[in-house]
Amino acid sequence: MRHNLIGGKGHTKIMVFPLIVFTALCLWTGLAMAEGITRGSTTGQTAAKGYDHPNQYMHLKAKQIAPNMEPVMQHPAQETQARQKLAALEKRFGKKPNILIFILDDVGWLDPGFNGGGEAVGNPTPAMDRLAQNGLVLTSAYSTPSCSPTRATIHTGQTPLHHGVLRPPMYGQPGGLDGAATFPQALQKLGYVTQGVGKWHMGENQGSLPQNVGYDDYYGFLSVSDMYTEWRDQYFNPEIALSPSRFALMKKMPFNHNNVHCTKGDKKQCRDVYEINLSTIKDLDQDWAAYSEKFIRKMAGSDKPFYLYHATRACHFDNYPNDTYAGKSPARTVYSDGMVEVDDVLARLVKALEETGQLENTLIFFTSDNGPECEVPPHGRTPFRGCKGSSWEGGVRVPTFVYWKGMISPRRSDGLFDLADLFNTAISLAGAPGAQAAQFVPKTHYIDGIDQTSFLLADQGLSNRRSRIYTLNQHFSGVRIDEFKTNFVLELQKAIYQKGHTGGFSGVIVTETGGVTMNNLYTDPQEDVSIGIRHIPMAVIMGAEADRYRAVLKKFPPVTKVGFKSN
Repeated sequence: MRHNLIGGKGHTKIMVFPLIVFTALCLWTGLAMAEGITRGSTTGQTAAKGYDHPNQYMHLKAKQIAPNMEPVMQHPAQETQARQKLAALEKRFGKKPNILIFILDDVGWLDPGFNGGGEAVGNPTPAMDRLAQNGLVLTSAYSTPSCSPTRATIHTGQTPLHHGVLRPPMYGQPGGLDGAATFPQALQKLGYVTQGVGKWHMGENQGSLPQNVGYDDYYGFLSVSDMYTEWRDQYFNPEIALSPSRFALMKKMPFNHNNVHCTKGDKKQCRDVYEINLSTIKDLDQDWAAYSEKFIRKMAGSDKPFYLYHATRACHFDNYPNDTYAGKSPARTVYSDGMVEVDDVLARLVKALEETGQLENTLIFFTSDNGPECEVPPHGRTPFRGCKGSSWEGGVRVPTFVYWKGMISPRRSDGLFDLADLFNTAISLAGAPGAQAAQFVPKTHYIDGIDQTSFLLADQGLSNRRSRIYTLNQHFSGVRIDEFKTNFVLELQKAIYQKGHTGGFSGVIVTETGGVTMNNLYTDPQEDVSIGIRHIPMAVIMGAEADRYRAVLKKFPPVTKVGFKSN
């Protein structure tokens, strides 16, 4: 299986034919230029001038700024503007900026109104839309295919191949952030107060607990929503709920069944607050919202900046809406009711920031941990191919915006942003920009994230990321540069089951494609028409970028903490 991780024989063969044809294309171009046709077609030269567009870097090279960091597209002018803005703000408030990451669960790209959903799909999101319209909407922001890998990627700045959490740990399975270097740890060293609220799901072993990986305080649950409820519900799982002996077995499963409180002073364990069951789960998002509100108000008088990670319970199945929100969405599904509730939660946190005079000194980053979970209805929506569990665009392109009153100009950008970039960007905002992030990790730790501070803050900021690396379980699965994406490890959702709801986890992974599988994501967002042969020059450049990252994986080999069994 190792050749599937870093390239191997199969991938080398794929590039032979394109190189031959590309050579022939270059020869033809030379002949055409000799005949006086410098640009156009065999029928004659064109007078069209053409255009270069922002955030398109196929023709450029990124700069390696540190041996263990991804190369960067550098934009000196926008970096200067961003630093000037930050310096002026620090002079005004007397401290570094606050950082709020607000992360939803299983929400698709098309669910919020700012991406075309909202009212149109039966779940209005006025708070999200208002902030997005006054901030920067990132139309090409990327998660990993599922929740735990994404959350670990945010915290470590690494792809799952490097941090080793390849899938969610379930029902007490071992593995998580234990031993990782995280950006909350770096923020603590840089003088921040770090607070986490909500869903954790990055390991329950002692070394993976929130207080041991950078949080001063954490209030939430340690696993995932369905683990607390599915075996209790006689309608979803009667084979367990209506079997006393099986039910007793689940009660003894080795995972924490409670909402917990974790503090930095108690490194060994978290304190159980109350059990999560079919009744208490309805109130979790309201309870967590109140906790985050209280923290925001408490920090108003502090001379220290804060980082708040707020991870909602909604909209991961099974959704049990709070009584106030049951049926409140026009769609009247439990999923859409959850969307309406978390929109209100976001509004509450923003209101607390505004009322305490902290809004203008707080960057708010809004996103989802992956695309919609399509195997358990009702679920979210995406205009792209695939769902949670796959590396098709629908599984990993997530609704994202960044809001910072007075600091970010309202706009939309299709510049590439990976959630791994939050690692570098947060550390940069805290005072250690660019290559300085490397000082907070071991030299053996590869940082897949990129400092995107200038992209976010400059008035017309461009992405500092040339390419986006896709992973799928234990595989390096694809690359995107500009509007082009090439796949060499794929997931076929309907390969096994032809009926019912199919998503990422019940499909078949194809570990080697049979040629140059490339898509133009602008003209083919469903990724169902390959253009690799027609556009071989682009395919060759994409192949070179894939080879670059395979070399990274040889130097910094993949690890597995929570994984899938190899054949």
